[in-house]
Amino acid sequence: MEYIKIKNAKQNNLKDVTVEIPKHQLTVVTGVSGSGKSSLVFDTLAAESRRELNDTFNSYVQAYLPKYGRPEVEKIENLPVSIMIEQQKVSANSRSTVGTYTDIYTFLRLLFSRVGKPFIGYSDTFSFNHPDGKCPTCDGLGKVTEIHLHQLVDFNKSLNEDPIDFPTFHKGKWRWKRYANSGLFDLDEKIKDYTPEEQDLLFYAPRQQIKNAPAEWPHTALYEGIVPRVQRSIIHSDEGRRHQKQLDRFVTVKECPDCHGSRVNEKVRSCKISGKNIADVVSMSLEQLKEFVTAISDPLAVNVKSEIMLRVQALIDIGLSYLTLERATGTLSGGEAQRIKIAKYINSSLNDIMYILDEPSAGLHPQDIERVSQALIAIKNKGNTVVLVEHHPQLIQMADYIIDIGPKAGENGGAVQFAGPYSEFLQSNTITSRALHEKVPLNDSPRTSENTLSIKNADLHNLKNLSVDIPLGVLAVICGVAGSGKSSLASVIYQKIMQQDKEMVYISQKNIGVNLRSTPMTYLNIFDKIRSLFAKENNVSPAWFSYNSKGACPRCKGKGIIVSDMSFMEDVTTVCELCHGARYNEEATQYFYQGKTIVDVLDMNVNESFAFFKDQPFAQELKQLLDVGLGYLKLNQSLTTLSGGELQRLKLADNLHREGTIYLLDEPTDGLHLDDIQQLLDLFEQMVDEGNSIILLEHHISVIKRADWVIEIGPEGGDKGGYLTFSGTVQDLAKTDNTVTAPYLVN
Repeated sequence: MEYIKIKNAKQNNLKDVTVEIPKHQLTVVTGVSGSGKSSLVFDTLAAESRRELNDTFNSYVQAYLPKYGRPEVEKIENLPVSIMIEQQKVSANSRSTVGTYTDIYTFLRLLFSRVGKPFIGYSDTFSFNHPDGKCPTCDGLGKVTEIHLHQLVDFNKSLNEDPIDFPTFHKGKWRWKRYANSGLFDLDEKIKDYTPEEQDLLFYAPRQQIKNAPAEWPHTALYEGIVPRVQRSIIHSDEGRRHQKQLDRFVTVKECPDCHGSRVNEKVRSCKISGKNIADVVSMSLEQLKEFVTAISDPLAVNVKSEIMLRVQALIDIGLSYLTLERATGTLSGGEAQRIKIAKYINSSLNDIMYILDEPSAGLHPQDIERVSQALIAIKNKGNTVVLVEHHPQLIQMADYIIDIGPKAGENGGAVQFAGPYSEFLQSNTITSRALHEKVPLNDSPRTSENTLSIKNADLHNLKNLSVDIPLGVLAVICGVAGSGKSSLASVIYQKIMQQDKEMVYISQKNIGVNLRSTPMTYLNIFDKIRSLFAKENNVSPAWFSYNSKGACPRCKGKGIIVSDMSFMEDVTTVCELCHGARYNEEATQYFYQGKTIVDVLDMNVNESFAFFKDQPFAQELKQLLDVGLGYLKLNQSLTTLSGGELQRLKLADNLHREGTIYLLDEPTDGLHLDDIQQLLDLFEQMVDEGNSIILLEHHISVIKRADWVIEIGPEGGDKGGYLTFSGTVQDLAKTDNTVTAPYLVN
């Protein structure tokens, strides 16, 4: 057997790690959170593979490729080309859908051009990105934006009085200058006093050249009214996402009245197969789409049908049968995006590739994990090497080879605890192997509830007139396969609690806004306090200790990384070569507090910083991070690197020690090692004992077993979901025959 040989890896917290990974096998790299798994797999193995691949291109091409530094490793032998499949959301491009991303829509267009009646044109005609196919009203977006001018512009002010309430349109800003320097308006006249022609020119004029433009007007610039400028350059661009809160004040998004959200024009919608046009087909679930395509018997469709079925079946097999082709890729979760990529590579003709995946079990029901495992085995069987960073027992058990990194997190990790097959791993004495042996018993003494939250006839999204009583004052779990309706039920629960004006904390996968500059210390508002300590100690401005101000590295501007725009591909990030990820300039690192620079302090994990700042008032905030099992996080770690579960626990840490509060959490165990899950469950038990109610949307069997009450939604995802399949104790759930969860409760 061939092996990838890693010798003396020292990246991050790795301690001269020497290990072999078998080629053409499925290897799981496991260990507690923060132990060094990602440092070995992503920062060493994958980074070196990509660096050496880039070196094969000529110097001209390399100038346009991201720069990868050489990882701290003595040698890697037999290294294949790697493809990383991470849990990152797909680009939120407004024109990207599941259909376009998987290429299924491309073949559907070809199918309709060949056998659709009446014939209206070739494949491009059916594209909502092509002039012949897109709806002219919404420009192929399926939605129209309505700008409420009186919310954006103060008509009682002149242009010189800063009338436009948007960051880049304020007086003196470059967009304001386009109107002030145009020579078309009296800058001191109230906008309400403009003539109808002047108002139309200011608000609605299309892009055009200005005749006899004043000297202040840029020679190459085109004039454009405020409304089309906002729509073109802000709403439908990346800038709009940065200013979403401001846009929400004056922009309303609604379904296009002409195409009704289908994106294509009336001519395209007139062409049909078996009474269905292409807009009807993309709104079907993948299961329904399969039935539709199978029923087509026209001989001209044979080859196209096989291509569509190949891709659709791969998505169904991996548990995504509930998706529709019209769904925007920006609405997919990180787990859904990852599974789409896995399904895509199942049909790839590439061979002898190393596929690296980051926790493919995250957010999945055990039944869905089985589907993912079969897909990964299919990729392996095509002659590829598959490497997973994973915690889940199901995927650890199906691995050919296991590498356990530890024993603990941070400085106490970074060493190989075990490397070998699963049978031998069970006989080892690592934290992970011991956790696998510790079977969690079913809760045989569940708490009883005196109060319930009654949900009646819920029909949000795919919920089917669902009614259920949710007990309060206990640990309740809502489970079910992906797409079954759990999140929809959570939204209904949230609205119900809000109507009853009860104290609640709702932490979903979507309601924690993060960016490259967000860290645990900024989220908990302790960064200012740390900077003040440094400023007082050194008698200088606190700005020197901010990577958003004077202290910022001049090259990466305090981000610690350089983001390379790869055009139609996903952005690639590399560590800043000047500050090496520290975020700070050289001068900022000349100041000390208790023998540590600001870089040294921010490089500490929460455990270390709690000990370092134990006498400071903000140490309590750090203690709350320890309580939720996030002691391994570094103070300066970007929140963009955290899993959904870690982000949830971060927000939970900010809302601990309450009484009489309803906590609604969406999959808080994402990214957690078995040992960490037990710690989190102990915290939940404590919170319930303190008089709180906890409602979890969860898949992990260890959590379900500890629940006082279990509610299962199903039986499948999409149209086949949305039903109440069980409500009761976990003991009763284990005895049922018609639920998807019950079979996995057996130890």
